[in-house]
Amino acid sequence: MENLTLQEFTLQVASIEPAPGGGSVSALAGAQAAALLSMYCRLSQGKKGLDDVQEQVEAVMQVADRLMVSLMSDIERDTAAFNAVVAAYRLPKELEEQKKARLEAIQQAFEKAARVPLGVADACLEILEMIKTVAGKGNNSAITDIGVANLQAWAGLQGAVYNVEINLLSLKDTALVKEITERTEHIKTRGAGLSSGNASVVSGMLKGE
Repeated sequence: MENLTLQEFTLQVASIEPAPGGGSVSALAGAQAAALLSMYCRLSQGKKGLDDVQEQVEAVMQVADRLMVSLMSDIERDTAAFNAVVAAYRLPKELEEQKKARLEAIQQAFEKAARVPLGVADACLEILEMIKTVAGKGNNSAITDIGVANLQAWAGLQGAVYNVEINLLSLKDTALVKEITERTEHIKTRGAGLSSGNASVVSGMLKGE
């Protein structure tokens, strides 16, 4: 799926097939956010008057590049996790042993289907944290790009959390559900604050404040 053109991927999303869907699109949003953040940092390298932030933008750029690659892989991983759930439901269930094996496979598949978008949400949160670190401190001719990175990271985070939550509904392990729910609540709360703060910085820069 990583080798599809943007047009091909978009048409696949629009098709009657249930995957790729919102989870993969959320991963793509996160990857685009990381790419824009990386671009902002690159455009800030070696710029006159930005000597004091060079180490900072270099460090952020390296992490953003890593997250971009990981999130692009998550596009495929999310679709694979969904397909694994479908495959588990199709396992034979005539005999008692088969029923037990099928139920175990379904639970394992749903856990994976929750953990993949949880990783996407974590990555998007990290991107929002890094945007806070560099927004307004780098090449401000690209301030709108960092603004769009913020929007994409927040969209990717929220979309990924939706996908975590819907898969948790099918998990029977209450301790695991509690653990993941607590993590997603932290991600949502922290992400909302970061996204709002980053947007304020960008808006202020665009108003010349």
